[in-house]
Amino acid sequence: MGTPSPRAVLVLAVALAGLSAPQAAYRQPNFIVILADDVGWGDLGANWAETKETPHLDELAAEGTRFVDFHSAASTCSPSRASLLTGRLGARNGVTHNFAVTSVGGLPMNETTLAEVLREAGYSTGAIGKWHLGHHGHHHPSFRGFDYYFGIPYSHDMGCTDTPGYNLPPCPPCPRHGAAASRVARKDCYTEVALPLFENVTIVQQPVNLSSLAARYAEEAARFMQRASHSGRPFFLYLALAHMHVPLGVPPSPPAPGRDIYGAALSEMDALVGQIKRVTDSHGKGNTLLWFAGDNGPWAQKCELAGRLGPFVGAWQRQRGGSSAKQTTWEGGHRVPALAYWPGRIPAKRTSRALLSTLDIFPTLVALAGAMLPPNRRFDGLDVSPVLFGWSDVGHKVLLHPNSGAAGKDGEITALRLAQYKAFYTTGGAMACDGSIGPAEHHQPPLIFNLDRDIQEQEPLDVASREYQAVLPAISRAYAQALEDIATDNVSVADYSKDPAVTPCCNAQHVACRCRAPGTHAAVLDCRTERRATRLCL
Repeated sequence: MGTPSPRAVLVLAVALAGLSAPQAAYRQPNFIVILADDVGWGDLGANWAETKETPHLDELAAEGTRFVDFHSAASTCSPSRASLLTGRLGARNGVTHNFAVTSVGGLPMNETTLAEVLREAGYSTGAIGKWHLGHHGHHHPSFRGFDYYFGIPYSHDMGCTDTPGYNLPPCPPCPRHGAAASRVARKDCYTEVALPLFENVTIVQQPVNLSSLAARYAEEAARFMQRASHSGRPFFLYLALAHMHVPLGVPPSPPAPGRDIYGAALSEMDALVGQIKRVTDSHGKGNTLLWFAGDNGPWAQKCELAGRLGPFVGAWQRQRGGSSAKQTTWEGGHRVPALAYWPGRIPAKRTSRALLSTLDIFPTLVALAGAMLPPNRRFDGLDVSPVLFGWSDVGHKVLLHPNSGAAGKDGEITALRLAQYKAFYTTGGAMACDGSIGPAEHHQPPLIFNLDRDIQEQEPLDVASREYQAVLPAISRAYAQALEDIATDNVSVADYSKDPAVTPCCNAQHVACRCRAPGTHAAVLDCRTERRATRLCL
């Protein structure tokens, strides 16, 4: 597959220098990537002083490096996750919007995942949590490079449960005992099929018990790390949390005075991350890189159940209606909290202002593992190991932001960042708490904001100003070059067709596909199962 890049060789040499003499070869590090769902930049206390619920994450920041200009590759679920696992934007990997419960396809099979690269490099690979990149046939994570999978195939609001938690508006629990599923007017309540929990290709619980899901994720993560440790192989663990997506879980006891439901759920997520860190440290400090980030910004239409934007309020859009958070290309939609922890390797108590992205996780981990990037395609991510190690604070020169549902064609690149400047060729607001939606507006010439002076994105530069005229040519060139680069790349196309028969179902004879009793009936998704499940066969 070729020779390692000079940067990869340098990274390996530095890591090798820190090893004791008896070790003859470079020891590949373990990797843990924790991806939080719908978390706001301001949900991290280290970022936003008003947030008090994240002592463990704040400890992680104090013992590692905090990235304050870090971005998700898209501002909604499936495209963001596809980009993290491929290092490529949806315009290249084909995943431009979310997959459904009935989706036949998923992340295109000709796209190579980070797990596939690392497994070939000798890693034990595990995915725990939300997948949302296709569950039918070979799109299931067990066929995308992961030796072990435990989690839910899509967002946990995409199926009914017996413990529905907090949502706005609320959804009913699953029907029981053969009663017909209650019909509700809201199209986004799933009442006919329960949310499934998978272990590898087996449904082990349907509906999922959301109240115990965080604890189960922590347990399975610890088991996976223990198994990998005993095997003597390095491991890659991709932990995609349910937090902070709605429905938020019901806390074991009522929130203390002054603490809301969101705060209680944020504390639960923080405690889960703290557990993972403790288990990681128990396997030997300095052996594992832990990288925490968000998949996109808060879901503003959920009102008090949505996260905190911090200063990234997208004021220009708010004045015109709609949300400037999840699903948008405003900073609140894609600027996310991010931390990296690797004792002895990554500097502690450091804040980096490098322009980085979840796209960078793929090429960086590949380089640190001493592996090679897949050939015959281009990548949007960078190997940012020099930034991780504190040798540099330079990230992307240009970072592209795709439409993610609020305005324009899904996946289309209509906003970009160049140094401190943010240019919009299309703007629009997602649904806000008040129900308003900001209409799509096309801008030619583009709106340009100077984020150094206007982090709230309130007032674009005057088109006639000297500053606007000075920066416009560079932005126009960068935009044209980016579109040309994508157009001439080896791009994929995802299958977004739907078929109700591919819906994951533990027992098609029971209402809502309910298992007879938790733990007593499980469906293996292969051709030995009942007729409805056979539609899931390869």
